[in-house]
Amino acid sequence: MMHTPASMVMGIVFSPLGLVLVFTAAITPQWREGQARLGMTGPGSLLRTGVKGQGTGVKSVEALLLRRSDGLWESCLQVEHSELKQCWPVAGPYQRDPRVRLVQGLILTSLFLCGTGIVLACIGVRCWTDLPLRGIAATGGLLVVMAGLLSLTALGVYTHNLGRLGLTAPGPGLNHHRLPHLSLRPAGSLYFGWLGSCLQVLGGSALLFGFKQPRCPTCPSCPEVPVCPACRSFPDITNKGDTDVYEVTC
Repeated sequence: MMHTPASMVMGIVFSPLGLVLVFTAAITPQWREGQARLGMTGPGSLLRTGVKGQGTGVKSVEALLLRRSDGLWESCLQVEHSELKQCWPVAGPYQRDPRVRLVQGLILTSLFLCGTGIVLACIGVRCWTDLPLRGIAATGGLLVVMAGLLSLTALGVYTHNLGRLGLTAPGPGLNHHRLPHLSLRPAGSLYFGWLGSCLQVLGGSALLFGFKQPRCPTCPSCPEVPVCPACRSFPDITNKGDTDVYEVTC
């Protein structure tokens, strides 16, 4: 009985895991996140969490901390330490940014290639045949490697331009110095994407390594004839001169 090579087993395990992680990163809105601290004073203030300075006529308002997160297809805004959260599809300058559109296209292409490669790998590793179809499995591995490289490229583009995506100059009616400062940093979805992409490259490479045809050992009694499974399983029968040996192609 032929056993599936260890490299193919490694590839068929790592490739779907990488696909799941990249897909999770693609649909979650945590590619970047930032916090903005708002503090408003005066009788017309709408955001007020505390009033201090009784008897002095001075009102002090605690700052309100807002957390903003952006993904490829969704953005969210949440008030810190509360259940107030609002999400909406990406729009505006962020959606129209050509770098964001490039990353979206690369990720979608990567998911399609990885899914196709996994299907081919499953057929090639062992489906309804006794021996692995190494050519089909290697083709699937190549597609998975390409998918991993595409997702790595998308993540690199997004990370490199993370603080500049969708940012435009303020309009003439806005005072830039009065706008709250939003410090942006990488979020959890990026790390899921990096890990998934690396697993895709490793899994696809493992499937490619399984493309090499194995060398079939020979029976000691008949060196010119490839060994059959019976000879390999029961080496004691090879010492008998009258044992019939059947040719089996690997």
